[in-house]
Amino acid sequence: MSQDPEKPGALSASEQATEEWSPDSERARAEARGAELREELAITDERRAEEEEAKAEQAVADAQEEESKKERKRREAEERAQAAAEEAERARAAATAKAEEARSQASGAVSGAAVASPGRGDDPKALASAAGPSAPRSTASSEAVEGPEKPELYVAAAFVGAFLFARILKKIAE
Repeated sequence: MSQDPEKPGALSASEQATEEWSPDSERARAEARGAELREELAITDERRAEEEEAKAEQAVADAQEEESKKERKRREAEERAQAAAEEAERARAAATAKAEEARSQASGAVSGAAVASPGRGDDPKALASAAGPSAPRSTASSEAVEGPEKPELYVAAAFVGAFLFARILKKIAE
């Protein structure tokens, strides 16, 4: 039995000792104990409901926090994408301006050679030869020997050189 004197059916030790046993008194005590247990059960149920409510509120708060984090990340990603698009647009505009400037400089003096030259393209050597003798040439570049313009020729020459070097070493070793 409960030691709380305010609960129904709670008896002190001296009262229990002096009270005689009777079926009615036993029944009254059993009903009092049943009421006490139901009360404790109701208190426990109420506490569990409060704990579940607190857990649900915490889950809602966590979900809202997670959602705000995801929204912030999405917003930051959109800002980065927008900044990258603006940077690309600026680079595109700068490249267009540079190309226009190069076109305006190249089309400054139109000669018959420049108009009639097929396949001139953007090659600086072809542009220099198409410009004719009016283009200033440095004396240092005319003395220098120029190699092939295609890098695959360098690779082929290196391969042939390595092959010949190996053959010579093989003949020496024999």
